[in-house]
Amino acid sequence: MNVIEIKNLTKTYGKARGITDINFNVEEGEIFGFIGPNGAGKSTTIRTLLSLIYPTSGSATIFGKDCIKFAPEIKKEIGYLPSEVFYYDNMKVKDLLKYSASFYKKDCSKRIKELADIMDLDLNKKIDDLSLGNKKKVGIVQGLLHEPKLIILDEPTSGLDPLMQQKFFELLEEENKKGATILFSSHILSEVQRLCNRVAIIKEGKIVTVEKISTLKENNYKKFKVETKVPLDQNYFQIDGVSNLTGKGNVTSFLFRGDINAVLRKVAEIEITNLWIEEPDLEEIFLHYYEKEAK
Repeated sequence: MNVIEIKNLTKTYGKARGITDINFNVEEGEIFGFIGPNGAGKSTTIRTLLSLIYPTSGSATIFGKDCIKFAPEIKKEIGYLPSEVFYYDNMKVKDLLKYSASFYKKDCSKRIKELADIMDLDLNKKIDDLSLGNKKKVGIVQGLLHEPKLIILDEPTSGLDPLMQQKFFELLEEENKKGATILFSSHILSEVQRLCNRVAIIKEGKIVTVEKISTLKENNYKKFKVETKVPLDQNYFQIDGVSNLTGKGNVTSFLFRGDINAVLRKVAEIEITNLWIEEPDLEEIFLHYYEKEAK
């Protein structure tokens, strides 16, 4: 069964770009990634799903019900974390969470305490005394306190330090094991790779592809930067799987997809002073999707 079904969803803002003909489904019990550069239309899609804004055309259903028509009913079963969280500053964290819990007609106090412990959040602090990261934690607890069936996360890790990100991912995996379906929007590929089964890639308001993460990993690029004692012949790394090859002084950079040993054999044959192998950023990893689309 599909928990989310999006059909030809379009939202236009005059001349500004919104989203065009978005189509994808999220199956019950899956962690689904929604990924693309900032400004690609992820938040617009999510806000339309949550009926915070209305679509220009097309439709979406959650739990088989129309998102707009049944919005109040659906929202009781959804946990939402927006990309930026804003609160009444003079409230204490526990009062804000108690207020949020009052909408769900069930006792959430035990769950609030559990989540606050996991996320290392002080419930007695005032909101305006919190750092950006701690405000994000409040948003996480607020989104999960009623044990929702569907969790929608929009850029959820911004502001969290690496240790907290780790705890947060473990928490999401735990919720998923208990049966929650998760829609996870991000522009950070490694996050999505770690958590998700499938991913929809969006660019300039349009879906480029919907892929299994395993397929995406097979197609995954690595970013190489090789520093040598003397400038290299530009063609030295011209082997199968290499693209975006550039040389600047003693530094040669390129993207590589394929058996990494082929590159390392080439590296072993020359005198190098430094070597960097990194996850490419999103724009680079999706180059082949974008190029395929443009052809």
